Amino acid sequence: MRAALSQIAVRPDETVAERRARVAGLVREQHTADLVVLPELWTVGAFAFDEFRAHAEPLDGPTAQAMGAAAAEARVWLHAGSIIEHGPGGTLYNTSLVFAPDGRLRRTYRKIHRFGFDRGEAALLGRGEETVTVTLGDGGPAEPTAGLATCYDLRFPEQFRLLVDAGVQMFIVPAGWPAARRAHWSLLARARAVESQAYVLACGTAGTHAGVEQAGHSVVVDPWGEVVAEAGAGEETLVVDLDPALVAKTRAEFPALRDRVLGVPTPR
Repeated sequence: MRAALSQIAVRPDETVAERRARVAGLVREQHTADLVVLPELWTVGAFAFDEFRAHAEPLDGPTAQAMGAAAAEARVWLHAGSIIEHGPGGTLYNTSLVFAPDGRLRRTYRKIHRFGFDRGEAALLGRGEETVTVTLGDGGPAEPTAGLATCYDLRFPEQFRLLVDAGVQMFIVPAGWPAARRAHWSLLARARAVESQAYVLACGTAGTHAGVEQAGHSVVVDPWGEVVAEAGAGEETLVVDLDPALVAKTRAEFPALRDRVLGVPTPR
């Protein structure tokens, strides 16, 4: 399975519409990949809180339309990062969009853990209520199931345990992670991979969001916690080949998940 993580810079010299068109072009260029991943809130910037409501969109809005069309043209699975969703009753959500190779919106995920400590995202956005998985294919035995998380979620291992219990082999984590805490980003991505014995595909933004320098350093980590590929601080695309069978092999060779005691789901 070939994955491409496009680390997008939120440039102050381009409009949201211009960036949307540019990113759609980047997706179309990755037609040799099976999966393309974009970062969190690349349309507006993860720290541009004052712009959230003005740029909120419905799930069939301009970003979804552009990304669906790009996924269909490239014939790829596309995790299009996240948008500010204009939800029911005017509530805003940080919502991830996943498109199938035919361009259809297959899954959405509303970010559960909102960053800001009662300010910013935590004060402005509604909280997601459900963990979400998506099988990257038509459900065949060799097709991996991905668990969805977003940025600050990476700090909450219990969410990833629930996703493991739901049968995932990889986590897809778009983010707008600040450069000031880049060491945490790398550490947590590896920790989630090691403890879950799963791939982590963590795609961040480059540039600066409303004065907050972004960490970049998108990373792919394998089920042993080894870094397969890592970006730098600027805008770039990582292209990596993954072996979904490595997850089962790792879990069989080192069956730590079998020895869980606390929080183990009760058999039905």
